[in-house]
Amino acid sequence: MPEGIWSLPLSLALFALAMAMVIAFGLMMTRTAAVLAERTGLGEAVMGAFFVGASTSLPEIATSVTAAFEGHADLALSNATGSVAGQTAFLALADMTYRRVNLEHAAASAENLMLAAFVLVMLAIPMLGLALPQAAVGGIHPLSILMLLAYLQGMRMVSQTHKLPMWLPRHTQETRTAVNSGAKDKDTGLKRLWLQFALAAAMTGVAGWLLARTAIPIAIHTGLSETVVGGLLTGLTGSLPELITALAAVRMGALTLAVGDILGGNAFDALIIAFTDWSYPGESIFKAAGQDQIFLLALTLLLTSVLLMGMLHREKHGIVNIGLESFMVLLLYTGAYTLLLTLG
Repeated sequence: MPEGIWSLPLSLALFALAMAMVIAFGLMMTRTAAVLAERTGLGEAVMGAFFVGASTSLPEIATSVTAAFEGHADLALSNATGSVAGQTAFLALADMTYRRVNLEHAAASAENLMLAAFVLVMLAIPMLGLALPQAAVGGIHPLSILMLLAYLQGMRMVSQTHKLPMWLPRHTQETRTAVNSGAKDKDTGLKRLWLQFALAAAMTGVAGWLLARTAIPIAIHTGLSETVVGGLLTGLTGSLPELITALAAVRMGALTLAVGDILGGNAFDALIIAFTDWSYPGESIFKAAGQDQIFLLALTLLLTSVLLMGMLHREKHGIVNIGLESFMVLLLYTGAYTLLLTLG
């Protein structure tokens, strides 16, 4: 057993503590975000993508960058891509909790469509890096720089889509564009609301990091591969803040915020791949990565594509009262990781 690894009882106790923190502060962050979206005019999709999604991705940054700095290429990459895959599956779980109609129908917005396409771009760039790992200069791949530029431009386009959308979804009686959540906070100043959001985001980030940190001892005891550990254990546990905030947003009726939170977090998690390349010592992380990383990136591209098609199709009711795309996302996700566990 390596030195400094927490015991299993201690890990389980810390996991329970972190889960309690995620639930408490995740709910606080979601409520505050819904109020800020209304009070500032940013809109739920932009608020979810820019602020909630990025804030709940803090644990993934800590886990992936630390793993890359210590030379664990597969763990670093699979944690980032596994988070994207897991959070997309979380959106399907959130769909189950909204019984009135499929979530992708009710939360239709031009911003979320742009976000989904943006996530596909952010995932395709590292796929090119894995195909051309020898293109690195000084240990850093040029595509890692491109990812940062693409992220900044993509978020700019999402913001512009909110302010002046060139495409609009067809409005039905089931479409929910926003939730009026600021009535009880009408006397609260914006500065205090932003401070409240920052506190909740910081505490949720700490709790999320702790969740991911407690998954490592479990991996050591089970002897799982770095790809499975990063994609399934640290990727999922570190993404639990996104699940809590998405479920809370759905419960509040802030459906567009829920979708924007997941997709915005996915875009930021894809950007983490660039951070791991900069942190990895010596050669580019794309050159050190194993073949399983191509499989995981292809999986995330497939899941996001299925989700985007579902958002465009806007089916009202599907299998077991969730959209066909949500059912397919869950099926593909569980099937892919079952295959990884079986083969690895």
